[in-house]
Amino acid sequence: MKKLIKNTIKIFLLLFVAGIIFVIWSNFTIKDQTKNFVTSDISRLPTEKTGLLLGTSKTLSNGNPNAYFFNRIKAAADLYKSGKVQNIIVSGDNSQKDYNEPEEMKNELIKAGIPAERIFEDFAGFRTLDSVLRAKEIFGQNSYIIISQKFHNERAVYLARKNGIRAFGYNAANVNKYAGFKTNAREKLARAKVFWDFIFEVEPKFGGEKILIP
Repeated sequence: MKKLIKNTIKIFLLLFVAGIIFVIWSNFTIKDQTKNFVTSDISRLPTEKTGLLLGTSKTLSNGNPNAYFFNRIKAAADLYKSGKVQNIIVSGDNSQKDYNEPEEMKNELIKAGIPAERIFEDFAGFRTLDSVLRAKEIFGQNSYIIISQKFHNERAVYLARKNGIRAFGYNAANVNKYAGFKTNAREKLARAKVFWDFIFEVEPKFGGEKILIP
């Protein structure tokens, strides 16, 4: 019995260490392979037909404004006004009747001076994988600029490029380290899940009719 317990503990520790190594490797690989495609400098970006703005909640659970959300809105508006993109896909979660990330992003972009007819809503961007693949499969975009914070852009650009999309990332301003600690910690695991999704060939949750971006 003691031997069985001892062997079980050994296996558990080996799996734990292997898991940590896998997470570290995943994070290094994604960061290293996207370093030439992700930037905070608009002048370094190519001119593309479309930008893909990744969604997040407008407010935090305590009701305060979400800095991630508003920083992304500013970055998307700056990108459009610079002439680097002509259209913006706003992709986010609309799984509940009273929760609509694309609509909230569209409204804020309009307030920031982006014409409504240049904004296209993707209501099924439940995950980053869904957003980047649907931009190609539903909206017909084989190349585009992704707009989010740097840590998120790196993962999104990696996903897009591994799926044959010529993607670049424009970094919105980050939030302070203390406020973003939980988000950044969750991102470490999300990067490991990228490779899990590759192994099992995970597809977007929903398809839909094609949407033409003129």
